[in-house]
Amino acid sequence: MPHTSVHSQESSLDLIIFGGAGDLAMRKLLPALYMAHLHRNLPAFTKVIAVGRHDFSDDDYINFVRRNTPAFVSEVNFDPLVWEEFLQTLSYVHLDVVEEGRFKALEEASRDKVERVFYLATAPSLFTTICEKLAASGLINSDSRVVLEKPLGRDLASAIAINDAVGAHFREDQIYRIDHYLGKETVQNLMVLRFGNSILEPLWRAPNITSVQITVAEDVGVGSRAGFYDGAGAMRDMVQNHLLQLLCIIAMEPPISLTPDAIRDEKLKVLRSLRRMSTEDIARDTVRGQYVQGAIGAEDVIGYLEEDGVPANSKTETFVALRAYIDTWRWAKVPFFLRTGKRMSRRSSRIVVEFANPPYNLFPGVAEGQTNRLIIELQPEEAIRLQIMAKEPGSGMQTRAVNLNLDLHSAFPQRRAEAYERLLIDVVRGRLTHFMRRDELEAAWEWIEPIINGWTDLCDDLHPYPAGSSGPSASAELMARDGFKWAD
Repeated sequence: MPHTSVHSQESSLDLIIFGGAGDLAMRKLLPALYMAHLHRNLPAFTKVIAVGRHDFSDDDYINFVRRNTPAFVSEVNFDPLVWEEFLQTLSYVHLDVVEEGRFKALEEASRDKVERVFYLATAPSLFTTICEKLAASGLINSDSRVVLEKPLGRDLASAIAINDAVGAHFREDQIYRIDHYLGKETVQNLMVLRFGNSILEPLWRAPNITSVQITVAEDVGVGSRAGFYDGAGAMRDMVQNHLLQLLCIIAMEPPISLTPDAIRDEKLKVLRSLRRMSTEDIARDTVRGQYVQGAIGAEDVIGYLEEDGVPANSKTETFVALRAYIDTWRWAKVPFFLRTGKRMSRRSSRIVVEFANPPYNLFPGVAEGQTNRLIIELQPEEAIRLQIMAKEPGSGMQTRAVNLNLDLHSAFPQRRAEAYERLLIDVVRGRLTHFMRRDELEAAWEWIEPIINGWTDLCDDLHPYPAGSSGPSASAELMARDGFKWAD
C-alpha cells in the first residue's frame, strides 16, 4: 500500500532548495513560499534551506533575497513585517554538488526528526548526483519528498535514466514532477467543468465536437535562458509537458475517483492513444518556426538569432504547431491543434472547443464556420466563454455570434493563489494529484521523440515569422486544410 504522509500544521519541515540562489528561486519559489507563509499554509516550524555554489553566509543570502525577490511579490500582498518574519526562516548552505564528497554542511544545517522536501531547481543532469549524495548523507527518510523541475530529459532514454536514478532513492509516491500549468486555477477547474456539468458531458465527444485548439503563446523572447533554450526548443520546452498535459485533461475519460492515481490513469490512456506520426504525417501535420526581427506594440524587437547566447546558425524552433489525433471512440477523427511560440503578438493561453454546426442551416445569414465554441482562457485573464448564435435586434432574422461569459475573477473574488504557491502547498501536504507520474512522462516522450527525430530526417526547414505576429503562415495553412482557423 502506498505510503501517505500525514502533515500537521505543528510539524517541522525543512524545505531544501538546490539552486536556491538561482533565477527560478528568486522569481517563483521564494515569492510562492512567502505567500504560503503569509496565509499560514506552511507548518509552524518551517525552515527553508537554500543550497548553491555562491559563497554566501546566511546574512549574505538573506540580503540577496531582499534585493531580488520583492519585485515578484504583488504590492497588495507585500507586508513588510511578515516579509521580515519570512526571511528569518531562510538559511544558506554553500556547496558544489559535483565536487562535494558528502553533504556534510547540509547534514549540519538540517534538523533531526523533521520532514524534508528537496526541491531540485537545477539542471536535470545534476538530479542523479544530488539524489545519490542525499542518500549517502542519510538525509532521505520515509517521509521525504523530492520535487523535480522540468525538463525531465531531452528524449525518452534520458527521461528513463533520470527516473531510474531518482527512483533508486525515492518511492514513486515521494516524487513530485512539477508542471506549473497544472497549478493554475483554471486548469484545475477543467475537471469540474467537464465532469461536474451535465450540460456539457453528453456533448463532449465526436461528432458533436469537430476540433480542439490548444494555444500557449508568449510575447517574450528567450531572455536570459538562451543557453538552455537553444538546446531544447519549443517542442521539448512546452509541447512535451504543458500542452500535452492540457490535452490530457480535455480528452480524458471520467476517472473512477479523485484520487491521484485514478486521475493519472486516465491521463495516461490519452497519451497512449495519441496516434503515432509517420514521416509523411510529420511533414504534413507539423510546423516549426523561428522568430525574426519585428515589433510588439510600439517596441522593435530583435530576432532569435540576434539574441545573446544564441548561435548565429541555430536551427532551434521557437514555434511549433501540429495536428494530432486520439484514436478512441470518443475522439475518432477529431483533430487536436496544438500551438506554442515565443515573441507572438500577445501572451495568451487558451483552449477552444469547436462544436458541430446544426445538421440543417435554417438561417441563411449565418456564415459558414460561425459555430458554437467553448473558449477557456487560462492566462493572462481566467475566463470561460460559450459562443452561441443570437438574433440581432430589429426585423428579420439576422444572426450574430455572442458570448455567454463567466469571469472567474468576478465569480470568485477571493484571492487566488499563483500556480507555484498552490503546487508547493500540495507538496508540503503530500498531495500528488497535480504532478506527473513516471509512466505519464515516459508516454509523452514516446509520442514526442519520433516527431523530433522526423524533423532531423526530413532536414525540416524553419518557417520564419516576424516577432509580434501570430506565427508562420504555414500554421494557418495547417488549420485551413481541414476548414478551420485559429481563434485569435
